Amino acid sequence: MNPALEYNKNKLNAAILAGCVVAFLGFGFSASFGVFMRPMSAELGWGREIFSLSVAIQALCWGLTQPFAGMVADRYGTARVLAFGAVTAAVGFFLRGYVISPEIFVFSGVIVGIGTGACSFPIVIIALGKVVTARQRSFVMGLGTASASFGMFAAAPISQAMIGWFGWQQSILLISVSFLIILPFLVAVARISTPTASAKGARDFGEAIKSAFQDRSYLCLFFGFFVCGFHVAFIGTHLPAYVGDIGLAATVGGWSLALIGLFNIAGSFASGWSGQKLSKKWVLSSIYTTRAIVITLFILAPASANSVYLFSAAMGLLWLSTVPLTMGLVAQTQGLTFLSTLAGLVFFSHQFGAFLGAWLGGRIFDIYQDYTPMWWAAIVLGLIAALIHIPIREVTESQAT
Repeated sequence: MNPALEYNKNKLNAAILAGCVVAFLGFGFSASFGVFMRPMSAELGWGREIFSLSVAIQALCWGLTQPFAGMVADRYGTARVLAFGAVTAAVGFFLRGYVISPEIFVFSGVIVGIGTGACSFPIVIIALGKVVTARQRSFVMGLGTASASFGMFAAAPISQAMIGWFGWQQSILLISVSFLIILPFLVAVARISTPTASAKGARDFGEAIKSAFQDRSYLCLFFGFFVCGFHVAFIGTHLPAYVGDIGLAATVGGWSLALIGLFNIAGSFASGWSGQKLSKKWVLSSIYTTRAIVITLFILAPASANSVYLFSAAMGLLWLSTVPLTMGLVAQTQGLTFLSTLAGLVFFSHQFGAFLGAWLGGRIFDIYQDYTPMWWAAIVLGLIAALIHIPIREVTESQAT
């Protein structure tokens, strides 16, 4: 093989590996933070809305940050965006663990949200998706998403164990340090994260955004992804507490999130593979329909540890499997030049849904001492999302505007 080609291949493989590590570290502990709700609320005497509001604000600020982080990544490359995000997230988690105040805890959601928005796995998988062929893109994005899922699988039981060993406060401080481990891996990412819009000005970005929002397919992706955010934030934040409410051990709640992360590894790989072989929009529609069915069966079935584990495994297969398909459709319909920007805007819709899912879960529980209205809302939204994706017009990248 040509030495130059071999070097480029090795550089790409190293970047993919590093990107998977970044996705693992950047997503795991933030996605499984719900295991801290019951011990913190019980010890500090807080209602669940305080914890939920911080997580909801984190999700919203993540979503608000994502498009701007995408613009910077499109224009200047991905590595510096990820570095900023890792340091900012570390500071936010440090405040959560060091300053015991409901006001500071809620405010920390802003800092953690900005940090995770800039070092989140969508930023990573989009960077990797830009440097591989269109045929490889769904699979590579699925690989990055699976790595984030493995982070969730590992982080949930680790967090539960740390709470038992060190208490919730020291555990949060250890989580803050974990974000700094991301920094050395960014060297490999920097070698391949070539800017795709370095010569573009604000007007070009504005035209790209305007054109996207005039495209029915993009609007369907934008509004459909809202539902994904609602589902994952409500379940990820409140499932461990719900498990405790129905009389099961706290470890069941921790392992419920771990199983979601574990089975989402398979779901993300399957999603990436299916995006290469099947119609992405129909796979997405099927995922949302199946989510609605799984949630319905869960809330109607007798409560037990086994029912929680079965629900977690089923939801895990469907958890982030929407991400590579949605991002792949954004690339397919809108092109690559402004992909980080336009994918970031779609992810904002996801995080606005996450804000409502996390916050309303706590709000409704504090009022009714019951999560039932939220479960039924998740079912209805899943069915709506299934319908929203049907009108998407799938085109080849050469046809994308």
